[in-house]
This record gives sequence, structure tokens and C-alpha cells, in this order.
Amino acid sequence: MRSLALLLGVKAACILLVSSLSGTGAVNNSGRWWGIVNVASSSNLLTNSKNVQLVLDPSLALLSRRQRRLIRQNPGILHAIAAGLHTAIKECKWQFRNRRWNCPTTHSPAVFGKIVNRGCRETAFVFAITSAGVTHAVARSCSEGAIESCTCDYRRRGPGGPDWHWGGCSDNVDFGRMFSSEFVDSSERGRDLRYLTNLHNNEAGRMTVSSEMRQECKCHGMSGSCTVRTCWMRLPSFRTVGDFLKDRFDGASRVVYANKGSNRASHRADPRHLEPENPAHKPPSAMDLVYFEKSPNFCSYNGKTGTLGTSGRTCNSSSPGLDGCELLCCGRGFKTWTESVTERCHCTFHWCCHVSCLNCTSTRTLHQCL
Repeated sequence: MRSLALLLGVKAACILLVSSLSGTGAVNNSGRWWGIVNVASSSNLLTNSKNVQLVLDPSLALLSRRQRRLIRQNPGILHAIAAGLHTAIKECKWQFRNRRWNCPTTHSPAVFGKIVNRGCRETAFVFAITSAGVTHAVARSCSEGAIESCTCDYRRRGPGGPDWHWGGCSDNVDFGRMFSSEFVDSSERGRDLRYLTNLHNNEAGRMTVSSEMRQECKCHGMSGSCTVRTCWMRLPSFRTVGDFLKDRFDGASRVVYANKGSNRASHRADPRHLEPENPAHKPPSAMDLVYFEKSPNFCSYNGKTGTLGTSGRTCNSSSPGLDGCELLCCGRGFKTWTESVTERCHCTFHWCCHVSCLNCTSTRTLHQCL
């Protein structure tokens, strides 16, 4: 009996120890809502008696109760969320097209695979870019009148300067940011280091969209002169957002719990405060990306970490950069072959209305990692 009690005590201690860690090995349900990008379409929606769009199964199971309530309260917003996710995934793939990790995705509910169960730089970028995608798409949909609960941002009115005034339809980035915060962050649970870094990176993505807003103006005057201008605030292109976050990815900060002069594992430390792992580094700003563990080896396939490896990837044999065969192929070498490509060329327009072209054939040399 005494040995049984001792065994139970050891088991309980182990559970407490595991729960106090950062949770890198635990199953992570963060980002389950990303799966709606594969199922949220016009054919997978229904409208109730109040013309509110509801999500049908299987996407319904991917959303929390709070997320489903937010969708019901904002008719039309599901399309914006799905569009924002599509844009974020496309941008992620473009930004990392020449990296060993090239933002692979699947058509399953686990869109980004097992990388979201880690706390590395790549995880940070995924959370930031998807949060930014929702913010950007919702803000744009508001100004387009696609969401019933929001419109253009009309708060800026009246004179803005000696020769211009506020008018037009500003993109409603504040509503997009507010909704993204409620919708995206609601999928996070716990108070561990993973929870804090995910929330931080979510907000970094939203702040990037907000900070890159730009003023656009239209001239009014005789013969096109700019004696008077009407101006409004416009969202940045999502490529601009992606470029900014990619720069933040390269300079991401590795963080730990705050150390208030005691052991970093102390429960008395502020659970909502992060500090750099290296005390000599400055604390991360609100727009910096943060992570807490080293990235896995992306060179070869590993089912446990979910890395696909770089075998079969196309590389550039003449580049010394990350897209070069030496670095991208991780020193394994590459194979080379040529292929003929036939394209339309020397096109001529004939009045009216016909275009004639020739077929030109060229030889292209390709390199592929072994």
C-alpha cells in the first residue's frame, strides 16, 4: 500500500513538472481554426432565418464556441477570414520559397503541419502572418461593404491641412485588428511560454498591418490641378506586410519568462512578461517576433518533427545564397538535366481583331537536390 502511494506521488509530481514547462512536447491545438481555409466555401455555408451565415461540418468542429459566436454576430465575415488565410498562406510560401523550410501546407485541418507544435522562428512567422492576414482581409471587406457589422472608417473628417481634407472611404483597420484579436487569440489556452509567444506574435502581425497604413489622396481642381485634395487611409499591400514580417523573422528574439531577480522558473515571475534569453540583448518590442526553441533540421525528412526535407527541391547552381544548390541541398549534391520549353513569341496584332504568334522553343537547364 505504501509503495502504491509512493508511485502515485511520483506520477503526480511528474505531471506537475511537465505542466510547468514550456509545453514544447505537448499536443498543441493552437491554430486549429486555420483548417477552415480548406472547407469554408460558398458551398459549405447555410443561411438561417436571420440571414446569418453558419459553417457546416466538418469546419464547425475546427472553431471554438467563441469563434462561432463571432461569425454569427458578423454576417459575411467568414469569407473574409478564409480569404485572409489564403492570402497569408500564399505570402508565406512566397517569402520562404528559397529557404529549406518553404512553408509547406496540407489540405487537412492541420494546415501547417507539426511546425505549430514547436516554438521556433518558423512557428512565430506562421502565427504572425495568419493573424495579419485576417486583420488585412477583414479591414478591406469592411470598406467594400461585404460585412454587415462594419463599414469604412469615417472617423477622420474635416480639414487635414491647408490644401486638403479628410474624406473618401478609409479602410477600417481598427475593426480588423479588434476582430482578429478576439477571433485569433481565442484559440490560445494556458499560461505557459508557448501561450505567451503565440499571443505576442499574433499581435505583432496585427500591428504590422496597422503601422503600414498609408495616406492616399485625390486631386480636385481646374484642369486637374491639385488646389484641393481629398485624402483617406489605405491598407498596405500584403506583400509589404510579408516583407516586414520576414525581416522580423530574420531578427527574431529568443525569449524566456521574465526574471524578477529570482530563478526564471519561479512561479512568482510575471506570467505575462517575456525577456530575451540572453540578458545582453534588448527586450523584444511589440512588433518583434519571438520564439523559445531552436528550429529543427529541415535538411532531411523527419516524421516526428514533420519536416519534409529538401530532397527533390529545385535549386540555383550559380547562387551563393540560400537558394543555391550548396546550401539548399545541405551538401548532398544535386542532379542536372535539360528540357525543351515551347512558348508563344513574336506576337503581332492585326486590325481588327486578331493576334498571331510564332512558337519558339528554348532549352532550359534545371538543378534538383538529391
